[in-house]
This record gives sequence, C-alpha cells and structure tokens, in this order.
Amino acid sequence: MTGLTPEILLRAYAAGVFPMAEHREDPDIFWVDPRRRGIMPLNGFHISRSLARRMRRGGFSIAINRDFAGVIDGCAAREETWISHTIRDLYLELHRLGHAHSLEVWQEGELTGGVYGVTLGAAFFGESMFSRRTDASKIALAFLVDRLRQGGFQLFDTQFLTPHLASLGGIEISRAAYRLRLERALAQSADFTSPAVPSAAEVIQRNTQTS
Repeated sequence: MTGLTPEILLRAYAAGVFPMAEHREDPDIFWVDPRRRGIMPLNGFHISRSLARRMRRGGFSIAINRDFAGVIDGCAAREETWISHTIRDLYLELHRLGHAHSLEVWQEGELTGGVYGVTLGAAFFGESMFSRRTDASKIALAFLVDRLRQGGFQLFDTQFLTPHLASLGGIEISRAAYRLRLERALAQSADFTSPAVPSAAEVIQRNTQTS
C-alpha cells in the first residue's frame, strides 16, 4: 500500500481498524478488523501482590514521550515483528502531530520498558509494549491505565487479548460492542500529556479503589 498518510491512519482508527505489516522489511500494509477485540477496562486493571511489591520497591522512573522512537524500536526488536519501517515512520509522524504517545520505564538511565499508542478523542489505541527487565511492561501498563483514567479516557483498546493482558484484567468483546464503545469515546475529549506522573503508591491506591 502506497500513499498512506497520518491523516488516513487516524481515519482508520476512528473507523475501528488498524494497520499491520507481515514483517520488518515489508513495504505493504494491511488493515485489521478483529471479530473479537481486546480491551483493558480502565476500572479493571489487576495489580497482583507481587507487582505491587515490585512497584513499592522502586528503583525506576516513569517518563512520558521522552524517547518515543526508542519505545517503538524496543517493541520492534524481536525476530518477528509487524512494525515495518513504513509503520515506524508513520507513527513517528503521528507523534510529531501529537496523536501518538509513549509511556516509558527508566532504570539507571536506561530505557527498560514501555508502551506506545494513538489517541483520538477519549480513546487510547495501544499499539505495542516491550520489556528488557522483569515486570517493566507490567509497571508501564499500571502507570498507563492510571494516566488514562486521570486524563479522562473512556476506552483503552489493546487490539488483541494475549494471556499477559488477560492476567492483568484485559477482556475480549465483540466487534459490534467495540464499535459502540469507540463511537462514545470519540465523541468525548481526553488529555494524555497533562496529568502529573504519580508515585507508585498513588497508582496502587487508586487502582485498589476502582477495582
């Protein structure tokens, strides 16, 4: 597929579909519209006791959009990836336009985990995440869910439901149910960048109150 622009990409998300490539070097992109859609209920994220202990132990910091390209590259750094060079360039442009964001876990000056996604209205479309140290991606998701709640988001789309996401509270819904949630979320506004980065204790407390 040629001629794909960030604007076309945003219209696709608003219509409920998202792009993928067969592999890193593939210049073509295809659209995906799953029959069953993965979402993370913003009041249903599960922080296990072991994850809560890890978060309280500290030794990490959370940053927003400090190294968006580094997060994409971390997500693509595996033998098989759908993040092609074309997709990477498109999301870097979406980031420059303010529609794509990263939440990052830093330890000892190193980017050790993170997640990135696209924002439209009050919807966050999670694209991918990575982890270079134990629990880094779980920590990133805990802080991400908290940020989405604080920023007024109504929908956290995870595209597919993996065992990892299911263990943290992710669920599957039908395509029709997803479209209804998407329509409602797009009609509202939310803010990804304004909320302050909270402490781990605040994230754990707020998650307990809403679970």
